[in-house]
Amino acid sequence: MIRLIILLICSFTVVYGQQASLEGVVRDAKQQVVPGVSVRLIELKRGKPSDVDGKFNFQGLKPGMYTLQASFVGYKTLQEKVNLVADKALHLDLELVEASNDLKEIVVVGYVSQNEKPITIGKLPIKPMDLPQSVVTLDKSLLEAQQVNRMSDVLMNTNGVYIFGATGGYQEEIAARGFSMASSNTFKNGMRYANGMISELSGVEKVEILKGSAAILYGNVAAGGVLNLVTKKPKFNFGGEISLRTGSWGMYKPSVDVYGGLSKNIAVRLNASAEQANSFRVGVSSERVYVNPSILFKLGKKTELIVEGDYLADQRTPDFGAGIINYQIVDIPRERFLGVAWSNIKSSQSSITTTLTHQINENWTLKWMNGWRQNASNLFSNTRPNAGTLISANGQWIRNLQKSEVEESYGITQLDLIGSLNLAGMKHQVLVGLDSDFYNTDTYAYNQFARYDTINVYASSLKTSRSDQPTMTPFTKTMAPIRRLGVYAQDLIHINGQWKILAGLRYSYQQTLSDVYAYATGKTTSTSNFDGAFSPRLGIVYKPSLDHALFASYSNSFTLNTGVDINNQALPPSLIDQYEVGAKNELWDGLISVNLTAYRILNNNLAQNALLNATTYSYVKEMAGSVQSEGVELDVMSKPIAGFTLSGGYSFNETKYVKSNTYIEGSLLKYNPRHTANLGVQYRYQGFQLGLTAVYIGERFAGRSTRVLVANDAYRLIALPAYVQADLTAGYTFKKMSLRARVANLGDVLSYNVHDDNSVNPIAPRNYSLTLTYGW
Repeated sequence: MIRLIILLICSFTVVYGQQASLEGVVRDAKQQVVPGVSVRLIELKRGKPSDVDGKFNFQGLKPGMYTLQASFVGYKTLQEKVNLVADKALHLDLELVEASNDLKEIVVVGYVSQNEKPITIGKLPIKPMDLPQSVVTLDKSLLEAQQVNRMSDVLMNTNGVYIFGATGGYQEEIAARGFSMASSNTFKNGMRYANGMISELSGVEKVEILKGSAAILYGNVAAGGVLNLVTKKPKFNFGGEISLRTGSWGMYKPSVDVYGGLSKNIAVRLNASAEQANSFRVGVSSERVYVNPSILFKLGKKTELIVEGDYLADQRTPDFGAGIINYQIVDIPRERFLGVAWSNIKSSQSSITTTLTHQINENWTLKWMNGWRQNASNLFSNTRPNAGTLISANGQWIRNLQKSEVEESYGITQLDLIGSLNLAGMKHQVLVGLDSDFYNTDTYAYNQFARYDTINVYASSLKTSRSDQPTMTPFTKTMAPIRRLGVYAQDLIHINGQWKILAGLRYSYQQTLSDVYAYATGKTTSTSNFDGAFSPRLGIVYKPSLDHALFASYSNSFTLNTGVDINNQALPPSLIDQYEVGAKNELWDGLISVNLTAYRILNNNLAQNALLNATTYSYVKEMAGSVQSEGVELDVMSKPIAGFTLSGGYSFNETKYVKSNTYIEGSLLKYNPRHTANLGVQYRYQGFQLGLTAVYIGERFAGRSTRVLVANDAYRLIALPAYVQADLTAGYTFKKMSLRARVANLGDVLSYNVHDDNSVNPIAPRNYSLTLTYGW
C-alpha cells in the first residue's frame, strides 16, 4: 500500500507559469491580532481563516486584480481591491472595526475545513496544508453538539487513535498507531498532564491530535502521536452560561462558565463543574469536582500574559470488571461488580501555567511558558482477578487486598522564539527553543493482604460474612526523580509556491534516578541512568495547487529502557524511525477535505531478554529485538451542505514483532485493532441540531503474548471481537436557552476494554443524558 501511494505521489505533477502571493495580518482597533477571520478572494471563491497570530497567506496566485474580503462576527466586513504582480508578495495590514459594542458571541459552525484549522500543539504556526504530518482538530462546536463527557466520546471522531484499556474504571488508556499514549504524550494547553485519571472535558474548547512523531517538539514521547486539550480562554466581552446535565444511573452534573473584562487590559474566565453518578455496575459510584480559572493581562500593545489554573478531584469505586478463566472472559451479567464493597480510589490533580507572549516585531514572537502540576492517588481495594489469585474453573475466587499511594510533582519551563524571514529568495518560518522539566514521584506499596474472603463469580449473591477494612503494612517506598533538558530548532522553508521543506533537530538529555526503601530491612537500593538522544525531522511538501498538497517525511524518536546489559551497564534508549507519506486535498472549492496518509514506524533496537550466557534474569537485556507498525489512514470532512456536515475516516494498522527471542516473530502486539473507522453526520437548521456518530473498532487482542523460551507456556492472547458503537444526539436552541439530548450506544452492543488479563471492563450499555443550558 505504501509503495502504491509513493507511486501516485511521484506521478502527480502540474506545470505552472509565473505566480504571485498575498499575505498579511488582521488586527482590531486596539491593534490586537484577530484569529479565525474569514479572508477571501472573491474572484476565486476561496477563503482561508487567519491563524492564531492573525496572519493569512495565499500562495501560487495568477497575477492580476482581485477583491479581498475580510469578515468576522461582531465586526464590519472589510472589502478592497488588490493588484498582484508576478513573482512578488503583497503584504497587507488589515484593521477590523466593531459593528456593535453590544453584539454577543455567535459561533459560526462548520465553516473552516480540517485543512484550514490552525493548531497550537505544533508550536510553530504551520498551516495544516504545509505540514508533512497528519493532524486532527476537534473544535468547540463539534464537542458541544456531541455532548462529550469523557475521552472515549471524543475519540469516536478519530481513526487510528482509540481507547485500549480502562484499568480499574478510573482511567482511560489511549493508543495511537499501535503505541500507548502515556502521560508524556498528553498535554493541556501545551503542558503535560497525568492521564492516570479520567479527563474532565467541561472546560475544554478544542482537542488537537498530532499523529506520528513529535519528539523534536517534546522529547521523550511515544511514537504514535500527541494529544492536546485546549481550555476556554478569557474574553473581554461579558458572557457565559450555566448548565445542568442529568443522565442514566443517577448522573447529575451542574456546570458554569463565566467570562468578562475587569478593565481594558484584564480579562478573566471561570469554568467549574461537579459530577455525581452511579454506574451500570451495581455498587459502583463516583464523585468529582473541577475548577478552571484563567486571567489574561494585556501588558502592552505587543505583550500579553495568561495565567491558567486547573484543579480536578475524583473519588470513585475501583472496578476491575469481569474476570478471566483459562484466558476466556467470564460470562457473567454485565452489571455484576466483583470487588469488595468498600473499595475506593481518591485522585486529585492541580496545576498552574503561565504563558507570556511578546511580539518583538511584525515577524518575530517570543513565548515563555512555565507550568507546575501536582497529582496524587490513593487506592485501597481488592486485587485484580488473575493479578493475585486466579479464578477457578467453577467460579471460586479468593479475594486478596491491595493498597498503594502515589504522589507526583511536575514542573516545566519552555522558551520558544518563533518568526519568519526571507533569506536567499526564500521565506523561512523558524522555531528555536529550549525546555527543561522535572518529575518527582513517590510511590508507596503495601504488603498484600492475602485471603481476605471468597466469592463465587457465578453466584446470584456475592455477599460474604466479611465487610471490615483491615490495616495493611507498608512494603516499599520508591522515589523516582527525573530531570530532562532539551534544545531544538526547526525551519519551514518556502522554496516557492509549490515546494516546501520542513527540517529540524532536537537534543534531549534525561537523568533518571530511583531509590527504593524497604520497610522490612530499613535498606535503600539506588539506581541511576543518564541518557541523551538526537531527534531529527525532515519533511517535503509539494503543492501543485492551493487545494492539493503531497508530502513525505522522516522523523526519529526514542524511548528509555530499564534494566542492564550482560556487562551490568545501563541500557541506552531505543531509537525509533518513522516514515510518512500522504496527500491533503480540498475538493469542490473547499467543500470537502480528503486526506490520505501512509506510515511505517520501526524500532530496530528493542530491548528484550538477553540470551548470551543463558542468563535467566529478566532485568538483563539486549538491544536485539524489532517491532514494526505499518498502516494507512483516510480522513474526510465537509463544510455544511444544505445544513448537513459530514466527517469520517478509516485506519488500517498492523503492529507486530519483526524480530524477537522472547515472543513469536510475526505475532501482533496487544491492544491494537487492525481496522478502525468513524462516521459523523450533523444536521443543523436554525436552532435545531440532529447528529449521529459511529465508531468501528476491529478485532484486537489482550491477555499475554506467548513466550517462545518457556516450555508449555501458560500465557495466551484473548481475542476481543469487533464492534460498532453509535450515538444519537439532538438539540434545540431558542434565544438564551438550549436543550440537548443524547442516546449513547444506541445498539446496546457489548464489548470490553482489557488490560493484560486482569482488568476486563465492559463498555457502558445503552444510556441517555439530557442537558439544559442558559447563556447570556
